[in-house]
Amino acid sequence: MGIPIVRAILYVKNIPEVADFYQRHFDMKPLPSKSDGWLEMTSGPGGCNIALHQASSAQKSGAAVKLVFGVADVCTFKAEREQDGLKFGPVHAVEDFEFANAKDPAGNSIQISSRGLKVKATH
Repeated sequence: MGIPIVRAILYVKNIPEVADFYQRHFDMKPLPSKSDGWLEMTSGPGGCNIALHQASSAQKSGAAVKLVFGVADVCTFKAEREQDGLKFGPVHAVEDFEFANAKDPAGNSIQISSRGLKVKATH
């Protein structure tokens, strides 16, 4: 058995804005922290946490990382989130799953995908 990934660190310029994005669109919850420039967010038991780390003034916000959120029905989730202001690109159907891509406020790539959820693409 492999070693589990426990968190992905995103370097961002505006922690509150990016935290609000992940809370609003993906129901992630902030964990208590006493550290300035660091906010860890959880999706619950068994999920991978996202840590928002304050980017330095010389550091670019948005990295070569893509966070993938597993959703059973990509089209429905996309439509619900778009009503709340999160814009995705087109839904792609590949073999037996679907996916769509977007960006968070810091420019990080995110994706919603039904890959591995044993749900057939129907849209």
